[in-house]
Amino acid sequence: MIRSILFAAIFIAMSNMALAQTTYFTKTGTISFFSNTGMEDIAAVNKKATCVLKSETGQLEFAVLMNGFEFKKALMQEHFRENYVESVKYPKATFKGKVENMSAINLKKDGSYNATIVGDLTMHGVTKPVKTTGVFTVKNGKISANSVFTILLADYKIEIPAAVKDKISPEMKITVDVQLDPLAK
Repeated sequence: MIRSILFAAIFIAMSNMALAQTTYFTKTGTISFFSNTGMEDIAAVNKKATCVLKSETGQLEFAVLMNGFEFKKALMQEHFRENYVESVKYPKATFKGKVENMSAINLKKDGSYNATIVGDLTMHGVTKPVKTTGVFTVKNGKISANSVFTILLADYKIEIPAAVKDKISPEMKITVDVQLDPLAK
């Protein structure tokens, strides 16, 4: 009898801990990148990034299909997909990490909260650690998050042909914007 009561108490405590954690989600996050050189700007946007945030642990994950990036110039888009990121071979990029200071971010109270984000970015078959900052904004119960950081293309084995080396910067500025909603249980 005591075992049954103890088991029930442990089960209830674990259930309450699971319910306390809210998972936030989107399938319509925006990830864009920009590169500036004297010859030509390169910019693309993808508005179909997925993001999952677990509020208790700060666990954060992103996934974006490389074919979802749209460019103003069709030829630039084709070269990006076929020659640079090889989207058939490497169809998506992912980030798995966490918000280090999640305990300082109150997703239930209006305000802007600075965040420190660490994790692993995987792109073009290469995984590299990333540490950046971002901002969570809560307004009228709506949660948004934004971050801007820079990567080196060479770190992800994305090669720039010699013929266009002067047109393409060796680094890209990545901007992430998401609106997060509680995941229905």
